Amino acid sequence: MKTTLSLLLLLLLDIPSGPCWALEFSADQITRTHGKTHRANIYYRDDRWRLEHQDPGPVNVTIVRKDKQVMWLIISRLKHYKEIPYDSEQAPKVQETLSGELSREAIGSEVLDGHPTTVYEVQVKNGEGTESYYQWLATDIHFPLKLAKKDGSWIVEYRRVSMRHLSDFLFQLPLNFQPLEEFDGPPAERPKPPEAKT
Repeated sequence: MKTTLSLLLLLLLDIPSGPCWALEFSADQITRTHGKTHRANIYYRDDRWRLEHQDPGPVNVTIVRKDKQVMWLIISRLKHYKEIPYDSEQAPKVQETLSGELSREAIGSEVLDGHPTTVYEVQVKNGEGTESYYQWLATDIHFPLKLAKKDGSWIVEYRRVSMRHLSDFLFQLPLNFQPLEEFDGPPAERPKPPEAKT
């Protein structure tokens, strides 16, 4: 009896007082802004994320480390990266509630990517004004599968969402990649050609 009571007391003392799990997932991210579509694979953990861009361009991977307040733009074919300061505006809106949320009203339901969702109209404080969004919140995985500005100028959608543990390796700089320091200062002056002697 004394052993059982001791075990029960240990279990009660070991229970965390709040949520102890971090949001970790991988997904396909589709963003539409002013008629242009961008696709990426996203790997997300609460204070860091990695975007593997599917669009052609020099930067093919972006690693964001909120914990270090930096963003690394990876240029794989050159084995270089560019470090820039963290920009909170770039953070994915993947929480159930939006930052600065003022109100939320359920306006319908829909199935997205095999998940039942509740569609909400959400009002968010933005500076002195407000912005309106539509959010499709999956009721089975408690995740916003789609978010759109009410005016249609911006939409982000997540497909093939997999809630799972992610390797720390995904959020680290690749080995043997060098910084692009030459972009930090003014362009180097070209040497002047020698003057011809007469």
